Amino acid sequence: MKQPTIQTLPQKKLIGKSARMSLVQNTTPVLWKSFMQHRKSVKNIIGTDLYSIQVYDDTSYFKNFNPQTAFTKYAMTEVSSFDTIPEDMEALTIEAGLYAVFIYKGLPQHFAKMATYIFSQWLPNSEYALDNRPHFEVLGDKYKPASEDSEEEVWIPIKK
Repeated sequence: MKQPTIQTLPQKKLIGKSARMSLVQNTTPVLWKSFMQHRKSVKNIIGTDLYSIQVYDDTSYFKNFNPQTAFTKYAMTEVSSFDTIPEDMEALTIEAGLYAVFIYKGLPQHFAKMATYIFSQWLPNSEYALDNRPHFEVLGDKYKPASEDSEEEVWIPIKK
């Protein structure tokens, strides 16, 4: 697997929908369908990228990994301001910070292999520790969930 690039993320404002779920009780498709049906109601959108965001209650999620542990997942788009938030949506700010950015190519169902590499090999052997901030994937023009050629950026929050 390729090494990540280390990037400092500027603060991002996002609007979308969220759901509590676990890897066992994964409702990601339902969340995204609901968001995509109402996405046009979001104003002040920046760019065309979509953001799949995971917020874990704390970093012990990975230390004591259990696929039944719940977390909050968001389906969102970046905005320039929170002036208008559609009624059935919510706002989320990701604060500026350091991230390891990996490129994932392949089908969503094969992503676990990359996650295992990041958390059991790359992170423990790097000079970084996991930071307790949102994890996210940027779903850009190359993201095609039904294709082996699909590509997305995987952003993992880190600190020295």
